[in-house]
Amino acid sequence: MAGRKLAAYVCRGCGIGERLATARLADIAVREGRATVCREHDVLCSADGVAMIREDLDAEGVSRVVIAACSRRAKTEAFAFEGVALTRVSLREGVVWVRPDTEEARESTQEMAEDSVRMGCAAARAVAPPVPRREEGLSRRILVVGGGVAGMTAALEAARAGYPVTLVEQGPELGGALAGLWKRAPARSPFRHPVDTGVDALADAVSTHPGVRVHRAASVARVSGAPGRFTVVVAEGTGGRVTTQVGAIVLASGFRPYDARRLPELGYGESPDVVTQLQLETLAKKAGGAPIRRPSDDAEVRRVIFVQCAGQRSGKEGRLPYCSGHCCVTSIKQAMYFKDRDPGVETLVLHDDLRTPGVGGEDFYRSGQEKGVTFVRARVDGVVPRPLGALVSFHDQVLNEDVSVEADLVVLATGMVPVSGADSPVLNLDYLQGPELPHQPGGFPDSPFPFFPCETRRTGIYAAGAVRRPMDSSEAAEDGAGAALKAIQAVENAAQGRSGPPRAGDPSFPVVRLEGCTRCGRCAQECPFGAIDEDAQGYPVIHEGRCRRCGICLGACPERVISFADCSVESVGGAIRSVAMPGEPEGKPRILALACENGALPALDLAAAGRIEQSAFARVVPVRCLGAVDPAWVSGALEAGYDGVVLMGCPSGSDPQCPFGRGPELAAQRMGAVNETLDRLGLERERVVIAEVSGTDAGQAARLIDEMAATVTRVGLSPFKF
Repeated sequence: MAGRKLAAYVCRGCGIGERLATARLADIAVREGRATVCREHDVLCSADGVAMIREDLDAEGVSRVVIAACSRRAKTEAFAFEGVALTRVSLREGVVWVRPDTEEARESTQEMAEDSVRMGCAAARAVAPPVPRREEGLSRRILVVGGGVAGMTAALEAARAGYPVTLVEQGPELGGALAGLWKRAPARSPFRHPVDTGVDALADAVSTHPGVRVHRAASVARVSGAPGRFTVVVAEGTGGRVTTQVGAIVLASGFRPYDARRLPELGYGESPDVVTQLQLETLAKKAGGAPIRRPSDDAEVRRVIFVQCAGQRSGKEGRLPYCSGHCCVTSIKQAMYFKDRDPGVETLVLHDDLRTPGVGGEDFYRSGQEKGVTFVRARVDGVVPRPLGALVSFHDQVLNEDVSVEADLVVLATGMVPVSGADSPVLNLDYLQGPELPHQPGGFPDSPFPFFPCETRRTGIYAAGAVRRPMDSSEAAEDGAGAALKAIQAVENAAQGRSGPPRAGDPSFPVVRLEGCTRCGRCAQECPFGAIDEDAQGYPVIHEGRCRRCGICLGACPERVISFADCSVESVGGAIRSVAMPGEPEGKPRILALACENGALPALDLAAAGRIEQSAFARVVPVRCLGAVDPAWVSGALEAGYDGVVLMGCPSGSDPQCPFGRGPELAAQRMGAVNETLDRLGLERERVVIAEVSGTDAGQAARLIDEMAATVTRVGLSPFKF
C-alpha cells in the first residue's frame, strides 16, 4: 500500500442515518479530515460494504481508513484490513445511542458526530499501518520447569500437540509432591474413596514420549531473550551446562509445605507423633494398606486428630494469610486411610470451617461422615506432646466448651508455600527488571490478567500448578494442560509478530527515536512486562516479543520519543485538538473523556446499549491503558479550551482489574504534573478527575461524564475557550 491516502466510510445503518445528517459527516471528512475517498453505505459491515472498502484499497492506494459506524469493539473481523492503518469512529454507541431522539437534541447530537469524525480523521493522518516483525527460525520448543503433576501434564500435552518439550526437574525423579502421596482424592464419580495417584503411569508417559527431553537433577541457570527466541541455560547435576532455544516457558516448580516449626503452640518438633499431612502420607505409604504406626513406638494408631488451618488463614506475622484449598479434602482422605482399614479407629477433624472445593468435594465429605469420621468445629488452643502421642486442647464452638483429648497421632494441615519469588530463584531471568517473575506478597507469581489464567507479568512465561495458587493434584493437572495451551499460543504469536492478550493479535510495537532519548530509564522502570532493557550506553532496547502493547512506555517518556505505528503522542493529541471549540457567543462546554479501552470503554458501550443518556458536551478518546496517558494530552486539551477532563481507568485496590497491572497507579502518579498545569493556567483542580470504572459498570461510566458536566456548570467555562 504505497502512499498516505486516507479513505473515510460513513455507515447509515443501525439508526445512524435516521438520526444524523451523514452527508455532512462525509463532507467534514473530505474538507477538514482531508480524506481522498469518502463514501456512505447503508450497512457498512455487510459483505457488500466490506467489498466496497476493499475495492478502494486495491484501486486507490489507500493506506489509512476511517470507519465511522459502530463501536471499535464491534465487527472487528469484518473491518480487518491487513496493511492498513484503521481508525474506528463510534457513531452508534458513542453518539446516537446515548442521546435522546428529540428535536431539541438533534443539533447537539449532530455536533457530537461531526467532532467524532474530525477526531477520527485527525488521528488517522498521524498513524501508519502496523507492520508485524516476523522472524525466521524461531523456536517452537517449550520449556517446562518442574516435574510434578502440573509440569508433566504440560509437557505431555504440548508434545502430543506436536511441540518439542524440554522438561527440567530439580529432583532425581519425576513426580513432585504427587510421588510422595499414598492415595489421592477422587476426581471422578462416585467420590467415595481415595484412589491411586497415577503418578507412575504419568511419569512413564513423559519419560518415553519422543517429543520430551527430560533433565533430572537439574535447574535453570539463566533465561534471556523473548518469546520465540528464549535462550535457556540448564545446569545439570553432573556440573555440565546445556544451552537450548525455546519459544515459551511453563513454570511448574510446585510448592514446599509451610514450616511447622514456626507453630510452637502445636507441638511440632517436640514429638515425633505430631506430623504434617505430607509426613502422614509417608507413614501411609510405608504401611502399604496395613495399620498406620505411631512414629514414637511403632504402635498402631487408634486415635488420630487432624488440625486444620495450621498456620494458615492467619493475620499473624509469619503465617499464611490464605487458604491452601486442598487441606480439608486431604484430611478427609487421610482419615479414610484409617477408617477404611479399621472403622474402630477414632478420627477427629478439628476445623474452623470446612472447605471442599471442586466437583465432588461435598460428596467426598459426606462419604467421610458415613465412614465415621468426626468433624468438630473448633478453635485449637494448643498441642502438648506426651512421651507417647499428644494432648490436644480446643474449644468446641458448637457446644461452647473447652475440651482436651489424648491422641496417638496429631496431623497438622500446614498449607502450601510456592517455590518462586526472590527468595527461591527458579528461572534466573536475564532481565533488567530482575531475575524472577514479579510476585504477590505470598510468593505466587503476579498476574495482571484476571480473565487469563496462567498468565504472568513476563510475556511467554506461564505459571501452572501449586506455584500459581494453592490447589490439589487434579486441579494442578488441569492447570498444566491450560498452561501448555498458553505456551503454544505464545509460540504462534511470536511467529506472526503479534501480541497476546489482552490486545491479542496486535501487530504493533513501540519504537524509540534514539536521537531524542535522554536515557532517563523511565520506560524500562515503568514497563509492567519487562519488555525493555538497556544497551551498554543506557539507551532502551525493546523486545517486541515481550511487549503487550499497553503503551505505558509512551506515557512514561518525558521526551515523547516513543510511539507506535498506530498510536502516538501526535495522533492522540491531534484528535483532541481537532474538536470544533464553540466560542463565547455559544457558550457550550466541551469535556474530554480519556477512556481506558479495557474497562471504561466497554462500560460506555454497555451504557449506550442500555440507552443511558450521556452529556452532549463529552468527547471520548479511547486509550490503550490509563498508564499510557501522556500528561501533555491533558494540558493540551485544557489549553485548547476544554472545560473539563475525565480520565477513566480500571479499578485498583482490593479488586484490581487493570490487565496491564499498573495503569491506575501510574496515572495517579502523573497527576502531579497535571495539577501543576492547572495551577499554571489558573484553572480549578476539579476540572480534571481520575476515576476507576469496571467494564461492567455502565451506570458509573455515564455518571462520571455527567458529574464533570455539572462541575463545569458550577465553576464556569474555561477562559481559554475564548
